[in-house]
Amino acid sequence: MARSEAFTLPELLVVVAVVAILAGIALGGEQEALARLQVESASRRVVLGLERGRSVAERLGRPCALSLNSQGWGEPSRGNLTACPGVVLSLGEGMESGEGLRLEHNLPAAVRFSSNGLVLDGGTVLVAHRATELTRCVVVSLPLGVARVGLYSEGACRPDPSL
Repeated sequence: MARSEAFTLPELLVVVAVVAILAGIALGGEQEALARLQVESASRRVVLGLERGRSVAERLGRPCALSLNSQGWGEPSRGNLTACPGVVLSLGEGMESGEGLRLEHNLPAAVRFSSNGLVLDGGTVLVAHRATELTRCVVVSLPLGVARVGLYSEGACRPDPSL
């Protein structure tokens, strides 16, 4: 009786199980890495929207306003100031999916920019994702409207030395 050189069924099942476990570990790590990337990108796009609004107001020489919602920067839905033209900016642009991205802030409904480019409204924006513990904060301080990105932990926004 000749011995077959093929794998037995138990050997194949063990190999399939090991490959499945390794794939699951790799996918879990990739999902968190993607979520962290989305948080980093969205927090920088919050700052970019502020800078673009400031630049447009200064270039036009007239005040304008923007609104921040879970999708990103857009035209204000109410108020008597006109929108800053050309500054509609998605927080998840360039990403496969913004699902799971969470945005919280205490900015007013319309963030105002003066005709000389000053940001007239301040506050804090928190950007998080359900697949990672990383939470970024963007603090817009007055009177100049300087925006800084930090790390939100233990109920406070702290400078992040890794930035």
